[in-house]
Amino acid sequence: MCKDCGCSITDSVRIHSHEKHSHEHLHHHGDSHKHQEAHQHLHDNPQLNDKKTIEVITKILDKNDQEARHNREHFNSHKVLCINLMSSPGSGKTALLESLADLADFKFGVVEGDLETSRDADRLKAKGIQAHQIQTGSACHLDAFMVHKALHHMDLDTMDVCFVENVGNLVCPASYDVGSHLNIVLVSIPEGEDKIAKYPVMFRQADLILFTKTDLLPYFDYDMDKEKEMARKLKPSVDILEVSTRDVNSIKKVSQWIKFKMEMR
Repeated sequence: MCKDCGCSITDSVRIHSHEKHSHEHLHHHGDSHKHQEAHQHLHDNPQLNDKKTIEVITKILDKNDQEARHNREHFNSHKVLCINLMSSPGSGKTALLESLADLADFKFGVVEGDLETSRDADRLKAKGIQAHQIQTGSACHLDAFMVHKALHHMDLDTMDVCFVENVGNLVCPASYDVGSHLNIVLVSIPEGEDKIAKYPVMFRQADLILFTKTDLLPYFDYDMDKEKEMARKLKPSVDILEVSTRDVNSIKKVSQWIKFKMEMR
């Protein structure tokens, strides 16, 4: 479990609460896309509500937000749209990118995040996609500092879009701004129809929700209309698409959505 974000901040703070080292140890992995997520986390976990914990989380968020702004400025200077892909493990983020490589009329690269291995980056490179793997070790999310380091290995001048494929996790990535312009959240049919209700913070951050693996709908008791209603209850303005990598037209719709966002910038 990551020791640098709210998911286990209690132990980190208690262990280092009287040491300056606590701030130094934590700052590299921290910051939030919006501070309200951290405050909500505190609200939901009363045991974290002590002055030292709040001070540490605030420092974490501020440092990461500063780095995220720097990353965004870097993308802007190269006229690159950055999109953060977030989801549970196995929902189809890498498969989506592989499919886009065959259909998209824009050039893209990928910053790939996983705890271990370079398997996803290798898959993307095999499709001719520029990709750099980040192995986070124990961190359950990517942060702005990790992405900044990865950008030193990416040639932004050769791409229109840079995807950040975040670590598979429906909790922490939602609270960490990596410097992206847009967030796409995937939720797959086999995960069941309770994920949006259970993980509202993630889906409130979404600009686009992709319901993936829709070719499996005949084999699952899944109420698509109910899930879409829940998604729009959390964020009325969110865009929603149904996707299957076996359906070329559905992938084209994702590509068209991204192209539209590029042209709107």
